[in-house]
Amino acid sequence: MAVERVQKVLAAAGVGSRRACEQLIAEGRVAVDGEVVGLGSKADPLTQVLTVDGERVATNPHLVYFLLNKPAGVVTTVTDPQGRPTVMDLVPANPRVYPVGRLDRDTEGLLLLTNDGELANRLSHPRYEVEKTYVAQIRGQLKRQAVRALLEGVELEDGPARARSVRELGSSGDKTLLELTIAEGRKREVRRMLAAVGVPLERLARVRLGPLTLGELGPGKFRPLTGAEIRSLWGAVERGNLDRPEQPAPPRATRASR
Repeated sequence: MAVERVQKVLAAAGVGSRRACEQLIAEGRVAVDGEVVGLGSKADPLTQVLTVDGERVATNPHLVYFLLNKPAGVVTTVTDPQGRPTVMDLVPANPRVYPVGRLDRDTEGLLLLTNDGELANRLSHPRYEVEKTYVAQIRGQLKRQAVRALLEGVELEDGPARARSVRELGSSGDKTLLELTIAEGRKREVRRMLAAVGVPLERLARVRLGPLTLGELGPGKFRPLTGAEIRSLWGAVERGNLDRPEQPAPPRATRASR
């Protein structure tokens, strides 16, 4: 693809109208490969990095991004030797995309699929500390000591794990809903954390990945990400939390039963 005027590249990427993109450039808010550009500048959308207010814009038309609400019973793999349904059955076959991270077979909820390998690697790597929020249905009440243990950290077979936040969303009869946020995403990490503190889990769904939420997307359904959502993901990983203190202040717990 030939180089194009920057405002045309930005408009094609969904940043805004051509006129609105020209205004962004005039205000000095647009950079190409880290250098602020002016009106009349050109860029190659396939090879150069364009940013607006420091957030990367997805300008490569060959890159696609799907948000999927994974149902329970579907495995997060490209193929399955046992013939079970996979997340690839729920999105278009072309262009080829790949799941970012993994939700185990029984976990529902938000899954990102893309062919943008660089973004996928950053979202998956623990050094970028992209937060993931889950809603869990448990049996019985949420005990204060369990909340404290989750926030302070529990020891798993592959090392310690700690929740960023834990809060009770409500209860009915012998069922309680809780929301739990982590910043890693190891295999079955939330399930193992809850088991480690004696919380009987009945159902688990991921509802947020960094700035992305499921919204009204139904189980088994998918949709493309908007340009703003893609930029927000790049913003989350480019900030990177690389200078986060090693011992951040512990998050506060909210209401829990004694």
